[in-house]
Amino acid sequence: MPDMYATRRARLRDRYAAVGTGAGATDTAAALVSSPANIRYLTGCAPRGAALLLHDGGDTLLCPSAPTGDPSEGRPAEDLRISLLPAHTGDPAVAAADLAAKSGALALAVEEHHLTVARHRALRSVAPELRLADLGCAVEAQRLVKDQDEIACLRIAAEITDQALGELLESILVGRTERHLALELERRLVDHGADGPAFPTSVATGPHSGRPGHLPTDRRVEEGDFLTVSLGADYRGYRCEIGRTFVIGTTPADWQIELYDLVFAAQRAGREALAPGVECREVDRAARQVLASGGHEEGLGPWTGHGVGLEIAEDPQLSPAAMGKLDACVPVTVDPGVHLPGRGGVRIDDTLVVRPEADGGPELLTITTKELLAL
Repeated sequence: MPDMYATRRARLRDRYAAVGTGAGATDTAAALVSSPANIRYLTGCAPRGAALLLHDGGDTLLCPSAPTGDPSEGRPAEDLRISLLPAHTGDPAVAAADLAAKSGALALAVEEHHLTVARHRALRSVAPELRLADLGCAVEAQRLVKDQDEIACLRIAAEITDQALGELLESILVGRTERHLALELERRLVDHGADGPAFPTSVATGPHSGRPGHLPTDRRVEEGDFLTVSLGADYRGYRCEIGRTFVIGTTPADWQIELYDLVFAAQRAGREALAPGVECREVDRAARQVLASGGHEEGLGPWTGHGVGLEIAEDPQLSPAAMGKLDACVPVTVDPGVHLPGRGGVRIDDTLVVRPEADGGPELLTITTKELLAL
């Protein structure tokens, strides 16, 4: 495992070495990583407030407090140097810039998309001799294609999520509130081995159903409601997502069956479009066209899916304006939905890994039934 993190940092070092000093002295460049997800990818852990410095003096994780080793935080790779800052001495990223300058670096590549203006000014102030350059999304680009250890973590996260959802479906739901059900799902995730929820669990009933990202309320489940649930487990930092829609306590109405069948067809079209080399926008188009054929294209959000991993919404995006093509071993969600104001709606969401047809096509990680069940 330590070799894996060292290899990842070596790959990043090859990328930022090109920053140099403008005179070809690539051995005097350093890199500062401040995004927690990127730090965890490169070191195995992400203590709160930490900053990672890659430089000639050795890769150093600067922390305001000692890493705890808690599963939600991760454990640092053994080859990593840990530098604990004295209490209340300021920003680890600023301390990292100072260390880079003192170690002889002439250029420092930083994640400008993650730094605030105030933090950027502080870096310049503490090390004015350093030439700051943008590292861009170099780490995010490395994270895009997952290795087998990462996919194994996602599989376990999906298994935990399926277990938690399956147990909820066996319980009595009528009369319980959205908030109560969401809390119970998150407890079940932890009971089955998750480090926590991958994102705030959404439970939406009746007129709330089908809304993306709905925050649970005290509305109680009623017979005849659509119930949409969106949840996911965080396992060793890796996050999955599942979304399902059910009918409560009675035979579905005709309009519910019609709407469900339409969203199901759209989700299936998106799943079937996943393959290495396919443009991301084509996956979105496959799902969007089905909804348009039923007169509900306007009910779909700005995308029909996204990448997952150390963050619940990372590249690639599956949207009309998305650039680029899918690669093998990229995990994504496919999650179309329709919400009818005042009535409710349907969302169906799966996490899959892009695979070539020769390997059986996309690998479905979340396997809870997509049949329209009356609970």
